[in-house]
Amino acid sequence: MPKEQKINVKGTDIVIFSIGEDEYISITDIARYKNPDEPKDVVKNWMRSRSTIEFMGLWEKIHNPEFKGVEFDPFLYQAGSNSFVLSPSKWIEATNAKGIISRAGTGGGTFAHRDIAFEFASWISAEFKLYLLVEFQRLKQDENERFKLEWNLQRTLAKINYKIHTDAIKEKLIPPTLSKDQINAKYANEADLLNVALFGFTAKSWRDANPNLEGNVRDNATIEQLVVLSNMESINATLIHQGLNQSERLIQLNSIAITQMRSLLGSKETKKLKS
Repeated sequence: MPKEQKINVKGTDIVIFSIGEDEYISITDIARYKNPDEPKDVVKNWMRSRSTIEFMGLWEKIHNPEFKGVEFDPFLYQAGSNSFVLSPSKWIEATNAKGIISRAGTGGGTFAHRDIAFEFASWISAEFKLYLLVEFQRLKQDENERFKLEWNLQRTLAKINYKIHTDAIKEKLIPPTLSKDQINAKYANEADLLNVALFGFTAKSWRDANPNLEGNVRDNATIEQLVVLSNMESINATLIHQGLNQSERLIQLNSIAITQMRSLLGSKETKKLKS
């Protein structure tokens, strides 16, 4: 079940949920601003309009390759007549529409992709649509700020653990007779050990494959990868102290990376962190 969020627009609570990159807004809630007692009737009246049918049909043709255009044509022909009635469920069933979602039961109602929901809000009230846009944008801004905060926290954690990691390298792997260039190469070698274990390639290989991207492979890592990387740096430091050679450590670190990534990608808490 997609995570739900709620905003308040001019005293009306409106539920929003996301499917992938797309947000769906409850137009049943929006309709309550106009008619608190019978919001379903408001939605049905809006869907009787020819301009509404044209807009929804065009949206589906652009965004939904499985939209049934043949079944859509009779609706467009009948729209606007006194006898024409169209419910959200009938629209969805007949045309395989994706821009409108109908949910039954407690907390149900009709939800529409944000593009369609904003169009519906315009029909309700231009003023209401403006306030809806303001609150929706505020919600998205808050989400972006939370994401940036969590990402920066993980980056900071990775940097702290990297200090532990490099200290272990300095203590156990770098002979005192090495030159500065050799020391730097040793650090790069150990960093790439983690890169190979987690990403499957070295930093140079990544740069060669992604010449147009800014930063390095770690700058472009996901939150899950940064969490695993942070853990691997501490684990590698421990393995270094235990005297394991690189081949032995690479095998263990790769196994740990696979296990932890699987766990994080399937974790509800990780999904909450992103939402």
